[in-house]
Amino acid sequence: AGKKTLVLERRHLLGGAAVTEEVYPGFKYSVCSYVVSLLRPEIIRELDLPRHGLEILPLDGTFTPMTNGDYLWRVNDHAQTRREIARHSRRDAEAYEEYGRAMVDMGRFAKPLLEMTPPDPTSRDPRALMQLLSIANRFRTLSRTEQQTQAQLATMSAVDFLDQWFETDILKATMAASGIIGTFLGVRSPGTAYVLLHHYMGEIDGAFRSWGLPRGGTGAISNAIAGAAREAGVQIETGAGVAKVLLNRGRASGVVLENGDYVFADIVASSLDPRLTFLKMVGAEHLPDEFVEDVGRYKLRGSSGKVNLAIDALPDFTSLPGAGPHLRGAISISPSVDYMERAYDDAKYGEFSRRPYIDIVIPTLSDPSLAPPGKHVMSCFVQYAPYHLRSSSWDTERERFGDCVIDTIAEHAPNLKEIILHRQVVTPLDLEREFGLTEGNIFQGELTLEQLFFLRPVPGWARYRTPIRGLYLCGAATHPGGGIMGACGRNAAQRILKEWKLPRT
Repeated sequence: AGKKTLVLERRHLLGGAAVTEEVYPGFKYSVCSYVVSLLRPEIIRELDLPRHGLEILPLDGTFTPMTNGDYLWRVNDHAQTRREIARHSRRDAEAYEEYGRAMVDMGRFAKPLLEMTPPDPTSRDPRALMQLLSIANRFRTLSRTEQQTQAQLATMSAVDFLDQWFETDILKATMAASGIIGTFLGVRSPGTAYVLLHHYMGEIDGAFRSWGLPRGGTGAISNAIAGAAREAGVQIETGAGVAKVLLNRGRASGVVLENGDYVFADIVASSLDPRLTFLKMVGAEHLPDEFVEDVGRYKLRGSSGKVNLAIDALPDFTSLPGAGPHLRGAISISPSVDYMERAYDDAKYGEFSRRPYIDIVIPTLSDPSLAPPGKHVMSCFVQYAPYHLRSSSWDTERERFGDCVIDTIAEHAPNLKEIILHRQVVTPLDLEREFGLTEGNIFQGELTLEQLFFLRPVPGWARYRTPIRGLYLCGAATHPGGGIMGACGRNAAQRILKEWKLPRT
């Protein structure tokens, strides 16, 4: 929009948690975020990201090995998936199609909300009231069944919601996993059905519930956005950590870097979470007491970790041996609903899960450039890994956590331990220290009902502006939340341009 813009990144490379790093010679890991679906198509289109190198490779389905030697394998071919589910339950095969249509309808209803600056329901501004009325009117156009489904998604647990559709345990367990990603909740906890919908709203080329792997790892997304930014005249500096926000008579006037340099600006936009932004970089003494209390109550409970592997062969799963197409999609260690809930039980009492839920991808099967010829990278997202451990610390538990993950996968793929060349274990504490994610929360705050829409991050301050004039939030702690989405930043940028008529520079 013609504004002079500077991006400051603390680390040596751009992207926050969406980065690709050569941690082990020849092997490039998507260290944190590892798949993409939620990236808004309007951002891809407006920034022309394919021209800047973005290419998304389809992730074909989900393979779930079972403890009894069987498996569930859902692929992107709808007819094949129905036949696969019918092996377990003919009734569920019929319900699966109806469920898919219902969730797509719910996703279409919710999709416009992603691009909306949340209205303040306590405001007397008629524009806010018109926004609320517009949402209510759209809700009224839904059928009674769709209205009930939307209400259930906002309040129910993922398992209770899925129980209404399906009877097969392995199917419910695998689908319910989407409801707990990044939350300190179990699959039977109320509110997890919405997180299921949050992930269902992802799309690639207009296809809902499509997931993909960026060629070059998730860092390729960050680099494509950076390429578009530089073309527009943005200046980007890495190794430039911010120590504090400069204030002048209660207004943000720039930042002080960790090296002592000053950067002056009319507007400061922070993609850090509220705790870091306000309590560390602004200071509670400069903020209203009620606001500080609300920030203190904001839930930032990390619950997940990563184990990234360099391997010299492919894992061989007992339930479906060989290097088949089932390895090209996601591999979900979620054999039953009870298994998933027991994993949460460990976390509730301050321990990492002894038998965790694990979501695995092998990106080198689609993108061989990430490893030497014949070798592979294996990315393992793990839950639960609570930030607060009851009787130890993550510095001492890191390797034991890694062993637990490897042992759990090896129960289904016995050759795994023999093919590992290198492993990287990323704990919630690492996510906080290295990537600036407080308590290791990958969404900068849980996606629970009391922290969504006009309540995110805190009531009264969900419109990207903050109590400090000239200071805005633009990260995942704002509406619509986390994931490689871009919507928070896009919405915040539009709000800044609308509210501040800055002189062209």
